[in-house]
Amino acid sequence: MASVSDSRFGQKEASEQNFDFMFKILIIGNSSVGKTSFLFRYADDSFTPAFVSTVGIDFKVKTIYRNDKRIKLQIWDTAGQERYRTITTAYYRGAMGFILMYDITNEDSFNSVQDWSTQIKTYSWDNAQVLLVGNKCDMEQERVVISDRGKQLADQLGFEFFEASAKDNTNVKQTFERLVDVICDKMSDNLVSPDSSPSGLKPGPELSAQPQRSHKDCAC
Repeated sequence: MASVSDSRFGQKEASEQNFDFMFKILIIGNSSVGKTSFLFRYADDSFTPAFVSTVGIDFKVKTIYRNDKRIKLQIWDTAGQERYRTITTAYYRGAMGFILMYDITNEDSFNSVQDWSTQIKTYSWDNAQVLLVGNKCDMEQERVVISDRGKQLADQLGFEFFEASAKDNTNVKQTFERLVDVICDKMSDNLVSPDSSPSGLKPGPELSAQPQRSHKDCAC
């Protein structure tokens, strides 16, 4: 006879499998731009000022509701160092969306955005959606990349743009929700079939509701 704990485990396992879609999302960018802090703020609503470099790749899972659909997000936090690049690019395949991040206080991280964009085009699915995020907008006194430069580069690359702060929890949730909405929009437009869907997509019911088209810049 199954114990109560076994029963609860089975219910939890079934609940985790109960979703309409699964989206694989990667956060990429130079080392120390705040990718891990950004992920932990969104997934766990936590923040630590201590810098710990990501070794290789890590991920968290979060389930949300958008347009009356239950969507499971598999969010990958990638290492920014060059020596891990071969490892991280192997995870690009099947990703439905990317958060390409730079640090507004670090010019080099901004200058590297073009290279990261090229990697997305080289290694990912053709229809992967990308948001450009200028992180650490709470550090206004140390800013070296003005917001207009970020917007201009995003327009040039065909990406939407946000400025955000994991520390102040500014535009973190909004960034992820907007990326999910853009992915849902693309699915609705293309009516992706099970046979042609990328590996990051779990076929499910058609998305009929139109996502909200909100856009927020950094208010800090």
